[in-house]
Amino acid sequence: MLSPPARWIREQPLSSVTSCVRRGLCSRRHSLWILLFLLVVCIAIQTLVARQARTDKLTGLLHLRFTINKQHLISPLQNVWESPHSESSLTKEPDLKPLQAESTSHLQHQIDEYGKTSDYILPRHMNKIVNLATGSQMEARKVSPRKLLLPKHGNKPSFGLSGSLVLNSSNRSLGLINTSTPSVFLKAHTEATCQPKSHIVFLKTHKTASSTILNILYRYGESRNLTFALPLNKHSQLFYPFFFASHFVEGVSSRSVREFHIMCNHMRFRKSEVAKVMPENTFYFSILRHPVAMMESIFIYYKSIPAFHKTHSLDNFLDTSWRNYNSSVTNNHYAHNIMAFDFGFDNNVAADAEDLEERASMAIAAIEQDFHLILISEYFDESMILLKHSLCWSLEDVVSFKLNSRSEQTRHTLLPDTAEKIKRWNALDWRIYLHFNTTFWHKVNSLVGQEQMKKEVSQLKELQTKLANTCLKDGGAVDPSQIKDVRLKPFQYGAAVIQGYNLNTHIDNQTKTKCQRLITPELQYTDRLYTLQFPELAEKYRQETRMVAPQPQRSGRSSKMTRAREAHHRRIIRRKFSNLKNQKASTSAL
Repeated sequence: MLSPPARWIREQPLSSVTSCVRRGLCSRRHSLWILLFLLVVCIAIQTLVARQARTDKLTGLLHLRFTINKQHLISPLQNVWESPHSESSLTKEPDLKPLQAESTSHLQHQIDEYGKTSDYILPRHMNKIVNLATGSQMEARKVSPRKLLLPKHGNKPSFGLSGSLVLNSSNRSLGLINTSTPSVFLKAHTEATCQPKSHIVFLKTHKTASSTILNILYRYGESRNLTFALPLNKHSQLFYPFFFASHFVEGVSSRSVREFHIMCNHMRFRKSEVAKVMPENTFYFSILRHPVAMMESIFIYYKSIPAFHKTHSLDNFLDTSWRNYNSSVTNNHYAHNIMAFDFGFDNNVAADAEDLEERASMAIAAIEQDFHLILISEYFDESMILLKHSLCWSLEDVVSFKLNSRSEQTRHTLLPDTAEKIKRWNALDWRIYLHFNTTFWHKVNSLVGQEQMKKEVSQLKELQTKLANTCLKDGGAVDPSQIKDVRLKPFQYGAAVIQGYNLNTHIDNQTKTKCQRLITPELQYTDRLYTLQFPELAEKYRQETRMVAPQPQRSGRSSKMTRAREAHHRRIIRRKFSNLKNQKASTSAL
């Protein structure tokens, strides 16, 4: 007989209770029952978990079906209004009416002339299409170049949608998600989950109604005591046209500011440096304008730059641009692909360059990667509604009066032939504009919806009219010579006559403060915000300015003195920029 295992050997006999426990534990039958019970419990838990996972997945799919509209992903872009958009745009210029009547043959001629448009944009990846429909910004990652698809001849676009893009028809076979839910559901869902954004970067582009948007951001931030990333040394721009660097912002090097909320002054964009200043959850947006309208405005406003100085007309410059344009001369970048330059790209590319299409697609991909939203100046009211929804702001937050706008006497009507010359001269800007003109309308459809957009644009116009009647004397803009308060007089530059506003005299102090913010020009508003954020530094620079204040000059020499002051200002910027670079190099060496 085998002896029991050593672990059961005891010097004293076990009690009866202990013996029962021992027999129970050692019984194979009882052990099997225990194991079986544990197995059943595990299976039950696993079943419940799997059932919950399936429920969550089904809920997510149903939610996606209700919030993505298939026609936004695969249908060609169509005009969203029955009436012309020119009536609802704050920035539409009346002298551009000939452009609105561009015929289909002109557009097709443009497409044929510019070359292989059908090879311009590669099919989008599925995640890119979903991001486009939901209005989400694609994650920061390398994006392969893509090709633009221009509309087929026979579709006659309006001015703002001239040459608009359409999605590749091959995407229709993807069978994405069949939804017919109205945009009201999407709007209700968005409003229920949306939180107002306060970390914002606005790339202020030139002659695109960007000064008006700057005023909107200034008013929003000031009323909520937010902190602005203002230019160093009380400058009005972030050392433009140099590439932006983080130490251009007041308070960065000194570490006197812990958190910046809004960055919106002129800069030449560089995402890696901006990210050193702004938080990770920052919302990036900018605005584009039709290159034809922009070129007409730039030629008047920057008439004193070397590229334009010796030319009598815009047509004359375009006909002789190969002789008058020198990219190495200071400020000549304003004359060529200025939007591409502001976004940080090389603007010196010709329409017949072999790598034009590749460079355009790379620029578009980079902008889509870095920016959550690109607005369109020709549809300013719609842009403000889209911005309102993207930032989760109110209608009152995006209402505005047009700032830094020219009087009618300095506007010039362009011939169709001139428009074609401008598109060819600014070929890179033209392609960028075409692409984002289309993505703008996809954003409108996915975030707002056509009917809701019409309703909110009407509400915005009513609010603007009400404010104009309350705030403005005579209800509108006036020439600078008629502005009573010199503090509200906009800066005059080049051959343009920049209009401003007069306040009503019968309004109370609280209303006057609100109205005054609406019409304060860019330079004065920037100066005031700098004084609020950095009072000691502002006082220091004010005293220095008084010490070197120029003596009054005779009016006959005003134009020469203006150019002299501009040259002096540029020299100061270059000198301070050089000093900043040397200081940074010294700090790095230490």
